[in-house]
Amino acid sequence: MSKPRVRFAPSPTGYLHVGGARTALFNWLFARHTGGTFVLRIEDTDRERSSWDMVSGIVDGLRWLGLDWDEGPDVGGPHAPYFQSERHDRHVMRAERLVGDGRAYYCYCEPDELNAKRQRAESSGGAWQYDRTCLALSPSEIARREVVGTPRAIRFKVPDGATTFDDLVHGPIAFDRSTIEDFVILRSDGHATYHLSVVADDVDMAITHVIRGDDHISNTPKQVLLYEALDSAVPRFGHVPLILGPDKKRLSKRHGATSLTEYQEAGYLPQAMVNFLALLGWSPGSGDQEVFDLGELVGRFSLDGISGGNAVFNQDKLDWFNGQHIGRLTDTDIAKRLEPELRAAGLWRDEFAGARREWFERVIALLKSRARKLSHIVEQARPFLADAITFDDKAVAKHLAPEVATLLPELAAAFGSVEPFEEDGLERALRELAEEHGLNAAKLIHATRVAITGQAASPGLFEVLALVGRERTLARLATAASLVSS
Repeated sequence: MSKPRVRFAPSPTGYLHVGGARTALFNWLFARHTGGTFVLRIEDTDRERSSWDMVSGIVDGLRWLGLDWDEGPDVGGPHAPYFQSERHDRHVMRAERLVGDGRAYYCYCEPDELNAKRQRAESSGGAWQYDRTCLALSPSEIARREVVGTPRAIRFKVPDGATTFDDLVHGPIAFDRSTIEDFVILRSDGHATYHLSVVADDVDMAITHVIRGDDHISNTPKQVLLYEALDSAVPRFGHVPLILGPDKKRLSKRHGATSLTEYQEAGYLPQAMVNFLALLGWSPGSGDQEVFDLGELVGRFSLDGISGGNAVFNQDKLDWFNGQHIGRLTDTDIAKRLEPELRAAGLWRDEFAGARREWFERVIALLKSRARKLSHIVEQARPFLADAITFDDKAVAKHLAPEVATLLPELAAAFGSVEPFEEDGLERALRELAEEHGLNAAKLIHATRVAITGQAASPGLFEVLALVGRERTLARLATAASLVSS
């Protein structure tokens, strides 16, 4: 048996969105798991809405996710071209072949005439399908119209019976062909419709499996008819569940960001997005593992694991995955990724990549377990990197009560004699001072945290103090004491 050939065929009328990215991922994982071929084909036949900027957005989104293609734009391959607009002549040839085989026919009906028939049927409460007016034309009448150049489309002649296919996700599906009208495959302007172009290209590119969204199920019977009419093997179809928002409606802008570009700019890691998307409608099987890298997903992926039910986009879950994958990065890698953001925030110093690199990476190691985005590390790193801090008013009001704040100068003196300036000695000095004054140590810890970071929450206080250093710690304790007493 030949190895699978799958394709991702986006229309470049918008940036790569979450649903399209998940479809591309499933196709890519299937190809890589089976040793098959992943084809990227750009369906740019919507000439008015397509643009190269949009093509670049799709390509950049796939590359950001780490999804490469074996054939397609910038790669080439034996079935080029991979832009549908460049395959126009092949589409026309297929349509004319179907006419010659008696599987399709010329339709000279004008749009206004068809609309009038449709409106009359609907006004009487009925549905309307094309009535095959042009199928009844005599050969001589067709020849006459062709000689004078009468504009015409080409319609596929739908045979009687039923169209069935065994969907890889949903199982057997059947459509009564009486509900399918003779559909247009070539418009009167000479351009192929979606159904013909996609089937013709799949045939030319030897596609064996079509993995796409549930919203395409209704297109499948027409396309199966075309594969059969072209004497081509029908690919195996697998229709994956749609992605819904929390309100159980189809994911859209009203639910927030939908394009990969927006998530990239918001500080999400591509490996986290891949992990999250893979588990939207697919299960890796037994076990409770949720965090996977791309290689692990390739090893575990199977179409059998795709659920037939719709998946709900959970922003909190994506944030959790992002935090998990941040935790998997090395401190050195995070440091490199953070440099541009720290420069933009005015917090970067070249010594963080030089003499103080080890210290800087210790700060990252302390903060990364609490971060859901890389931008969170930038925010949390400010007390370590900046000379001055900003106090949160609520934190001051809650934890810097006068009776505790008056002890800060004494705490500074105690910290000043701690040698070396490390966690164990700092914790011992604080707890001894609290016990000496009959104070719950937790109150002094909270007050010290606010004095050093300006915030009510932080990583472990004594780890923070050791990294902030003696000089800044003593200065900030003095500032906080004066803040309360003023």
